[in-house]
Amino acid sequence: MPTTRRLICDDSIYHVVQRGNNGQGVFRDDEDYEKFLSLMRWYIKKFAFALYHYCLMPTHIHLLLKVLKKETLAKIMQGLLQSYRFYYRKKYSYLGYLYQGRYRSKIIENDEYLLECSRYIERNPVRARLVARAEQYKWSSGIFYISGLKSDIVTEDPLYSSFGKNIQERQGLYKDYVSIARPYEEIMDKEFGIGERYCSVE
Repeated sequence: MPTTRRLICDDSIYHVVQRGNNGQGVFRDDEDYEKFLSLMRWYIKKFAFALYHYCLMPTHIHLLLKVLKKETLAKIMQGLLQSYRFYYRKKYSYLGYLYQGRYRSKIIENDEYLLECSRYIERNPVRARLVARAEQYKWSSGIFYISGLKSDIVTEDPLYSSFGKNIQERQGLYKDYVSIARPYEEIMDKEFGIGERYCSVE
């Protein structure tokens, strides 16, 4: 089956998703999540991209990032995913495929979609019933935008300031925004190939 050609442009924002192979876990313990975030820090410094939102789910990964040069996206994802795969294989003596094919990416073409995508990403743990509220999930940018927890990897979403005149107002209104479910969530699940088996692991 032919692969779908990616739409990649300079100075653009992308929603990137990578799934675990056949719905299996990508992260088994806190050390795994921390390792992925440490790799993210390294690649942000190397390629100088902006990470607006992210969510590390047990079985898949969501990144919302901006790159200045179109060729950078592939370099970031190849390096990041390959480095984590090496770590995972060594730690768990794992020999099989860790990921379900290549990562998927979708360009963000307008402000409305950027906001909706941020909500979709940070609602993942809630929809998977891992937490009751988005800000309770510590492997997501939700704690940065809602709880004000400092982050050395998140660049503030340029639309975040539209939620209020000061930080307290923005946090409260953004929290309300993320708490609202939307019908498009299931559409995006299908587009990225994320079903129930990609939500959580037993």
